[in-house]
Amino acid sequence: MKLYFIRHGESEGNKQGKIQGTMNFPLSKLGERQAEAVAEFTRSIPVNQIYTSDLTRALHTAQAITQKLTQPLKETTLLREVHLGSIQGKTREDIYTEYPHLKGKPLVGADIEGAETTDDLSERCEQLFSLLKEKHKNDESVVLVSHGGFISMVLTYLIVGKQWGGANRPFVIGNTSVSLVEWDLESNRFYIDYTNRTAHLEAVKADHQARKGIL
Repeated sequence: MKLYFIRHGESEGNKQGKIQGTMNFPLSKLGERQAEAVAEFTRSIPVNQIYTSDLTRALHTAQAITQKLTQPLKETTLLREVHLGSIQGKTREDIYTEYPHLKGKPLVGADIEGAETTDDLSERCEQLFSLLKEKHKNDESVVLVSHGGFISMVLTYLIVGKQWGGANRPFVIGNTSVSLVEWDLESNRFYIDYTNRTAHLEAVKADHQARKGIL
């Protein structure tokens, strides 16, 4: 089974430099153009099903994809961004002022009041893959529209398992980047083909730079 993990387009929260977590923010104008670009990319791959986080920034990205494809769209809370408790809605500058012990540390899996724990997130991963195994066959391709923190965590989980919380997470997951994971259901082995692919954004970047120049 091919799993195409796609991060949402730039949101207003991204634009403002805020840690969003499970808070809802709409796509920015740039994010809307990014969503259109990744939607065009998905036309080049066979897709059997599209799943999306129910948070607005991911849902609107997924809806742009469904306008290009005929496959159904299913919302699931399993693809939501990591809940980051008391730091949600704050900028990193504000977070480091209020919680100086977090500076230089990954926020996903950190000891933050009200946040999802590493055990919570491992359980969510297991539920997600159980759902996919139940609903899809080995030769199918699935698009999953999600969030940077969650996708990075999933990729690390696939490499080291439930001990992912103590591992270095080297993955950079840009807006509307595509990360492809192949899952052999018979052997239950996962293969990460590529991560953070953004070639579809070249035209968007050029247009954005031109617009900035004009303004």
